[in-house]
Amino acid sequence: MIIYGKQVVLYILQNFPQMIEEVILSKEIDQKLFNRFRKLNVPVIKADNKKAQALCRGGNHQGFLLSLKEYSFAQLSDVKNLSYLVVLDGLSDVGNIGAICRSAYALGAGALIVSNVKSLNIEGIVRTSSGAALSLPIVHFANIADIVNELKQAGYSLIGADINGKELKSFSHAEQKKLALFLGSEGEGLSGKVLKKLDHKVSIKMSNSFDSLNVSVAAGILMHELFSGE
Repeated sequence: MIIYGKQVVLYILQNFPQMIEEVILSKEIDQKLFNRFRKLNVPVIKADNKKAQALCRGGNHQGFLLSLKEYSFAQLSDVKNLSYLVVLDGLSDVGNIGAICRSAYALGAGALIVSNVKSLNIEGIVRTSSGAALSLPIVHFANIADIVNELKQAGYSLIGADINGKELKSFSHAEQKKLALFLGSEGEGLSGKVLKKLDHKVSIKMSNSFDSLNVSVAAGILMHELFSGE
């Protein structure tokens, strides 16, 4: 797995050095930082910009690339005892998933479950989450109906973001100890099979006759309100 970009590389160096198999640099860096890479006891390779661009498929690597050990997804059984979960239904955009992952980790979610998509670009999610995807368990589980049923049986209150839902500020959730927040894709929203099984639907009040937010922005607002424990 190739990860690139200075910010995410430094995050991994600080928090997950054991995952690094190879360091690839295409620019001169501060000697102290270079020494930190050398202390990992893994190959530190200097590459020209052409090779670096090829490795990151034209992305903005900023001179910093890492080859990491294979990523392991969490299992649904591993996360069903956690208080707060975020479940993505049919959301496939790497940028949005990465941003949601970053907010979920910062705002107290225990895990992220990505469902109703065939495959995940985990390299892109790690990069766009600024490394938070390595700190937050991620479950890739294809069948959204099974997730709904399993979380219900595990005692979760299922809350979904829906334009016709109850306004967030008037929604009371203080007594609900296990919450699973469901978010759909920007184009389709939550699938019908999910909407039918939700315990609650919530929405964010808009101003200026505007009717939508980017899903990652909406996710941050909802998580801040629902996972605050108040």
